[in-house]
Order: sequence, then structure tokens, then C-alpha cells
Amino acid sequence: MGLEEYALLDATDLARLVRHREVTASELVEAAISRLERAEPRLTGIVEWVLDRARAEAAGSLREGPFTGVPFLLKDNMHVAAGIPYHNGSRIWRGWIAPKDSELVRRFRAAGLVVLGSTKVPELSLTPVTEPRHFGRVHNPWALDHTAGGSSGGSAAHVAARSVPMAHATDGGGSIRIPASCCGLFGLKPTRGRTPNGPFLGEAWHGFAVGHALTRSVRDSAALLDAIAATDTGAPYGLAPPVLSFAEAAARSPGRLRIAFSAIAPNGAAVHPECRIAVELAAKLCTDLGHDVEEAAPPVPDRYFSWFMTVFLAAVAQEFAMAEEITGVRARRTEVEDTTWLCRQLGRALSAEALSLALEKLHRASRPIGLFFDRFDVLLTPTLALPPVTHGALRPVGVEAALQSLMARLGVGGLLRYGPLLDQAAERTFAFMPFTPVWNATGQPAASLPLHRTPDGLPVGVQAVGRFGEETTLLSLAAQLEQIQPWADQIPPGCQ
Repeated sequence: MGLEEYALLDATDLARLVRHREVTASELVEAAISRLERAEPRLTGIVEWVLDRARAEAAGSLREGPFTGVPFLLKDNMHVAAGIPYHNGSRIWRGWIAPKDSELVRRFRAAGLVVLGSTKVPELSLTPVTEPRHFGRVHNPWALDHTAGGSSGGSAAHVAARSVPMAHATDGGGSIRIPASCCGLFGLKPTRGRTPNGPFLGEAWHGFAVGHALTRSVRDSAALLDAIAATDTGAPYGLAPPVLSFAEAAARSPGRLRIAFSAIAPNGAAVHPECRIAVELAAKLCTDLGHDVEEAAPPVPDRYFSWFMTVFLAAVAQEFAMAEEITGVRARRTEVEDTTWLCRQLGRALSAEALSLALEKLHRASRPIGLFFDRFDVLLTPTLALPPVTHGALRPVGVEAALQSLMARLGVGGLLRYGPLLDQAAERTFAFMPFTPVWNATGQPAASLPLHRTPDGLPVGVQAVGRFGEETTLLSLAAQLEQIQPWADQIPPGCQ
């Protein structure tokens, strides 16, 4: 198969060619490897390669599934694969190798996907940009000096560059939707409990984090979700399957929907004009399609992001403890970035009461947010408050960086004295991504649609949020918008 033809087809079309014996799985894998090796020096998005294993799998007896023979990349976060060293962007995991595939990876393989390697994430997948100190930053194929987003930045960069048609991604505060927005992709965060996290995780980030994929087409996302969404035995959450399959939903009209839109950030952050334009144009498209569209937004309490940060900090401390237990090696401050260590220390200093209260406040706030979706089927917002930022834009510099380094060497008492510095870091982060975290706490499905470009060609996503358990509505609407404003033919410069 020619590299240009491979780059133009989505996973559904590539699988059809294999099924009809027009190409072999080996030919697809070789095309993917060629494109990966050509793109990787520019993007630096891969952390582990398993090319020999992929070639052997493609040449052998692959499982029959919806994506048999289709090349795929795994994100180096949450869902581990037997034989692939695990890092999660940090040295504290020490390249631990899982004894077997996690349930989600098992389902990826059962769908017929061929894994070529794992992709980079920020340290412990904590930030919305992928710039891990120990593994190196990931570059956006649309503009190499800009972020590919995070934490699924490595996956997003290579899907956008046409190395693979889709790749694994996870989302605990926006980590599927953020890189989808930055790299011009479709990224669906499923409803809490829709996809498995076990058996190595009971839940992830106290139920905030879920796994799925980044894709170029809506139909790929829908068909893959059909393949991986099923009961996860013993999990704390579960959902009944939809009446329609996700693929069927993506192939049919959504009917006349009640759609709200808002470009006002729930934390009061300034929103870039291009991000406002993106959601306003999307609202107009929906009006032209015959939907009932109204400017409105659900109520989000002023302290919502503070409660979110409490849960986030506790989750960071938990991951350090888990890594130490699994590897048998105690983590050292010098192994990790200063901000990561500070988050761990503050998480350890939290009381059980503080964590429990933050979770209770978030869950209580979900009630009036849920009532908003009794009035509306879908909410449209910008995915991000800014277009893709340049590398380093969210990192502390100067005095703030020096003080963070000092704080990392102090005990908890010193941390509390300089606590406002971490607040500054959180403020800077949430100024970039104010629209995504709410839906991790509520558990609702949310997707980023690549519907807009800045005048200089940078992608800007529009977020669509649905009711709990109703990915089908989002997929139907997204496919309808994709049909009237196609995005799959937009290829980054140098990636043709």
C-alpha cells in the first residue's frame, strides 16, 4: 500500500481493505512504520517501540474484529500492556512491565488492532501540555513550536500526522479533548463507567478518568467504542449498553435537538476571540441544520475548581504510593519535576475530611448541572480558552520557578507557607483549560470537534457535552457536523 493512500484513509476504510483482502495487515503495518519513522524525528511523540512484535502479529493469525490489521498506538498512561515498559511520563514507575494486558488493552487487541508502541505523556499525565522533563516534549504537527496538548499529546501528534489512523487516549480533566483541539482531531471522552479501567486500577482519579481514543473520523470513534464498551467485572461503575450501537448512532440523523451554547468560562477565565468565534460558528451551523439553539450555560459554583484540585492532589499522592508499592522502590524528589513533587506533598498533607468533603461538594454540584440537561440535549462550548500555546507557556519561570524549587526541598510546613505559588500554577493551567474538567467530575460524555482554524492555521476545537450515558446523541450530532463541514482532508504541512 502506498504511503499517501494509507494516510488518506481512516481506520474503518483500512479495516475494510484487509477484510476484502485488497491489502494485508503486514502491508498496513509497514506503511504505518514508514510514516512513524518519518514523522517521529519532528514530533518526538513515542516513548517505547514494539515494531518487531507488531510485524510478527501482522504476519500471524490476527483476531477477527472490526479493526483487524489496523495499526494503533497506546498512550503510556493507565492502561498497561504486557511486554511494554510503563512510565506514565515519570521515573517513579521505573519502566515497570505488567504481567498481562489491562482489560482495555485486551479489548483493543480483540478488535484486531496491532500495537506499534506507546506514546509520550507529561509527568504522571498531570498537565494539559506534553513536556515531560525526562522524556522530552511532543511537537504539534501543525506548528512544531506549539503544544500538541496533553496529556494524550503523543497519541494526538501521530494521529494528526497520519502515522496511525487512531490511538489510545485517556481523560481525567480533558486529556482526550485538549489534544484533540490542539491537533485538529475528534476526541470523545465517554461517560464514566462506559470503558474499563481494571484490573490494575479500581478506579482512576476517584472516578474522573476514563479511557478511549483519538481519531480523525467520528465513525472510527463510534465503532471503537462499540468494541471496548462492556461490563468491567468488579468495577465500581457500570452502564447499560445503548439501545442503538454507537456506530449506528453515528450513521443516523440526531433529529431535532435542543442545543445550548456558551463561550463564558465557568471559572471566569478570559476566552480568546478565536475560541469564541469557534463556538459561535458551531452554534450557527446547528441552527442552519434545524436544531433549536439558545445561549445558556449550567450553574458551576465559584469553588468548583478548588474542589477539583483537592481531588487532583490526592490522586497524585495516591499514584506515588501505588508506584512505590508496585516497583518496591521509594520515589525521590530529584527524580521528578518540582511541581509534581509539590503536588505529591500537598496531596499527602490533605486530611481524609478534606478529600471526602471536596468529593461531596463536586457530586452535590452535579445535581443542578444535571437539571440543565433536562432542558437541553447538548451544550456547546470552546474546548479550550486559547488556541494551542507555544512550548513552555504554562511552565513556571523566573522567581516562581525558583520558589517552587525551594518549596520542593522544604517540609510540609514550608509548603503550606508557600502554598499560594501552587495556586498560581493551577490558575495558569485552568486559564488554558476551563471548559473540560467539569465533565470529568459529573461523569458526562464530552467530545472535541475540529470545526475551526485560526487565521494562521492552528486548530481550535468546539466541545459538545451530552447527558450522562448519552454518547449516541453526541456521535449523531458530531457526524452530522462532520458531513457538512468535513475535517478529515486537512493534513498538517510536511505530513502529506
